Amino acid sequence: MSLKPKRRRPEINIVPLIDVLAILIFFFLMTMQFRELQALNLVLPQIETAGAGAVDESLVIGIDAEGAFFIDGNRVEREELTAFLAELRPVAREVSVLLMADENTPLREVTFVMDQVRRNGIDRIRLQSR
Repeated sequence: MSLKPKRRRPEINIVPLIDVLAILIFFFLMTMQFRELQALNLVLPQIETAGAGAVDESLVIGIDAEGAFFIDGNRVEREELTAFLAELRPVAREVSVLLMADENTPLREVTFVMDQVRRNGIDRIRLQSR
């Protein structure tokens, strides 16, 4: 017979740990916001410093509230806009477009311009906002 007391190995009770983990999972699930994220396929501008908004643009397309189109400030018709963008197809990789539209412009006009720009191979499109 041994007179030495037996050493008990320390035990870790994991039941309280599982309880805390279950409460944390429940808390995070209840506080999550399940929203469907929507994104536009745009290349956003890089800003070097705050407040520096001057960007050298290759092409500026404007649309007024009535839906009239402007290329670099000159009014053009819908067919002229389409023909002008088709002429840019060979250099489409180097061209970037800034699209400026009045807040009351019909959405169909904005989507028409974006569709024509993409159709002619120009992928760098930015929308101007206030």
